[in-house]
Amino acid sequence: MTRALALNVGPELGLQRYLTEIRKFPMLHKDEEYMLAKRWREHEDTGAAEKLVTSHLRLVAKMAMGYRGYGLPVAEVISEGNIGLMQAVKKFDPEKGFRLATYAMWWIRASIQEYVLRSWSLVKMGTTAAQKKLFFNLRRMKSKMQAIEEGDLKPEDVTYIATQLAVTNDEVISMNRRLSGPDASLNVRVGEDGGGEWQDWLASDDESAETEYAEREEHDERMILLNQALSTLNEREQHIIRERRLRDDPVTLEDLADQYGVSRERIRQIEVRAFEKMQAAIKKAALENGLIAA
Repeated sequence: MTRALALNVGPELGLQRYLTEIRKFPMLHKDEEYMLAKRWREHEDTGAAEKLVTSHLRLVAKMAMGYRGYGLPVAEVISEGNIGLMQAVKKFDPEKGFRLATYAMWWIRASIQEYVLRSWSLVKMGTTAAQKKLFFNLRRMKSKMQAIEEGDLKPEDVTYIATQLAVTNDEVISMNRRLSGPDASLNVRVGEDGGGEWQDWLASDDESAETEYAEREEHDERMILLNQALSTLNEREQHIIRERRLRDDPVTLEDLADQYGVSRERIRQIEVRAFEKMQAAIKKAALENGLIAA
């Protein structure tokens, strides 16, 4: 995968030139993709893996453009997506019957979203699943509602979004203000001949049955890691973690303190220590299973 790694987008290459360069890599026919994947999986043929990666760099760029509204350098978002793509190629099983692009979409999206979460301080430990859903879906919903003007949303739009995403009106208002900012124009010309626009790279929101299968499969794998990590905790630690970290409506420290007959601070200490133990267990298991690089 050396050529793919060398093609990481950066200041030296320039985004526009990068988008032009990756278009030179040919798309693969289904049979060709299958044979390359078999060669990589059975013989660790790095040349085959490189062709699989480079033929899908356009998919990464296309998906990365969907995250241009978070105030992060698009080049860095693409680079993170490329890391997800390489992980997908590493684990891709052509015998499942799906194309690599279908399987890789989850890995690319997960890698980009993890980068976004790391880069934004507003999504912190303890943030609910609903709030994370709001973080990644607010702009898409505003676009569908044609509420694309900067500034505060109309009250009726706030209420609609809050209802659809199961969050409060205040959370919608706060998130909208944090995410508001200058976006790159969708009509900036790209390509050697200037024949394409940013918007040409945007990914469709539609998901096929194959995509849903790939996401469900990977979700199951991550749930196994989570359950394995939970098993390293004692009964009290497991209960506190489930109540504080794994519920959409976390139980307060005060309620748990009353339940266990200890101080609020003691519950907080147990929670922090248990969470650190889980992080270590998940990282160890992910390394052993090849989900992350050492």
